[in-house]
Amino acid sequence: MSKSAHRTRRGREKRRAERKRPRVTQLPYIQRKIPLMELLNEEGLDQIENNSEQILEEIGMDFRGDPEILGLWRDAGADVQGERVHIPRGLCKQALKTAPSQFIHYARNPERSVQIGGDAIVFAPVAGAPFVFDLDKGRRYGTLQDFQNLTRLVQMSPAMHHAGYFSCEPTDVAVNQRHLDLIYTLVRYTDKPIIGAHGQASQAEESLLMSRMVFGDDFVDDNVVSMVNVNVNSPLVLDETMMQLLKVYARQNQAVIITPAVLTGAMGPVTVAGCLAQLHAETLAGMSLVQLINPGAPVIYGGFIGSVSMQTGAPTFGTAENAHALMVIGQLARRLNIPVRSGGALTSSKTADAQAAYESMQMMLTSVMSGINLMFHSAGWLEGGLVTGYEKLIIDADRLVMLQRLAEGIDMSENAQAMEALREVGPGGHFLGCNHTQKNYLSAFQDSKLTDTSSFEQWQTEGNMTTEQRANKIWKQMLKEYEAPPLDVTIDEALQAFIQEKKASTADVLI
Repeated sequence: MSKSAHRTRRGREKRRAERKRPRVTQLPYIQRKIPLMELLNEEGLDQIENNSEQILEEIGMDFRGDPEILGLWRDAGADVQGERVHIPRGLCKQALKTAPSQFIHYARNPERSVQIGGDAIVFAPVAGAPFVFDLDKGRRYGTLQDFQNLTRLVQMSPAMHHAGYFSCEPTDVAVNQRHLDLIYTLVRYTDKPIIGAHGQASQAEESLLMSRMVFGDDFVDDNVVSMVNVNVNSPLVLDETMMQLLKVYARQNQAVIITPAVLTGAMGPVTVAGCLAQLHAETLAGMSLVQLINPGAPVIYGGFIGSVSMQTGAPTFGTAENAHALMVIGQLARRLNIPVRSGGALTSSKTADAQAAYESMQMMLTSVMSGINLMFHSAGWLEGGLVTGYEKLIIDADRLVMLQRLAEGIDMSENAQAMEALREVGPGGHFLGCNHTQKNYLSAFQDSKLTDTSSFEQWQTEGNMTTEQRANKIWKQMLKEYEAPPLDVTIDEALQAFIQEKKASTADVLI
């Protein structure tokens, strides 16, 4: 090879490497400018709502282990029989009139704060997986180091607007102390909005105390700086642990997400319409309870529906039934004028393969088109939520940038109409070198750092790499280039001192 050819090849490889080099250009939360996909007509929605009200009134819902909650329902006019509450038709809708239709979830970096509700779409990463997976070490229990690494990757992902909470469970930390490391890691390694601790009420209280150290008491009293996900034990049960969490966050005016996790044929009826009626009933009851505790406290409609394989009993995602449910969940929440959380890059696949790609994109695309405001599990989800994949997170995060561009709609500005380009090129010409192309080519298309568009020969020369292998290289490079966002030294020291004090005062509880 001649010296000039060698220099040309080296220059080409350098430019290609530069294009693929991770850059942190954070994108603001999405303000959707595309029409909504609405599946059911008014008659169909009326029927779902009517069935939900009938479930609450006739069958009732159990609120277990909390006499105070039962008293609140009784005072509101419900029929309380033991721990079963029969809620009169219309009571929940009346209670929800005090709930805000949207709110700002503040980040410690004000530029990263997001709107929850309205036309906003916010992406957050996978949460709660006990295992992690990468191509180098395979499937294994998550550790604190994994959680810190994944949080760093979330911070560096442009279309990840929210840091979420446990992107994996750090199983090397005592279960009764994980919440302390959770909050500290999220505060230290990212400056995006965060979800607070789950588990016991005392852990939730300590989580919010740490948030108050970061934001200040006065600010937290009047603004949302944390949220909690309260899971209904479908069908139709809210247990004591979840109600204690709900009370802690509601009384401090922090946002509560009521999330029934319904799998059709297992925790709900085998039909989508039946599952939707049950989910709507459970969500109505949970959100109304927040308003009974603290009228005006922000709530989020947390619809989550999956399917179950009738052959194996395992959860399935990316199906037509999942898509239908997502569309209607968006419609039901909008009828209540309440923000909605659902969707995500959900898959049953064990690795970041073709199944993971088509199931995840089916769920994510439908979520965006259905008007979902807050999407947990938008990147990294594998194996039905049991695993967080390093490579999967990178692949999903790349697709989130595309979905953000999709949701922003078509640019109809004078520049975008390109009349000057059409006049310059004229019949029979080409647009590659015209002035308009030269001015716009850098921003004209989504710039994927992951997708390979080279020739077959070039792909072979570079090692026949799959998408998963390219993602493996990218996350390693991102961790090398990561820089922690600035954090006030006084706040950092106060947080660490608080953690040390709490850990010293409690015995480790291991799983």
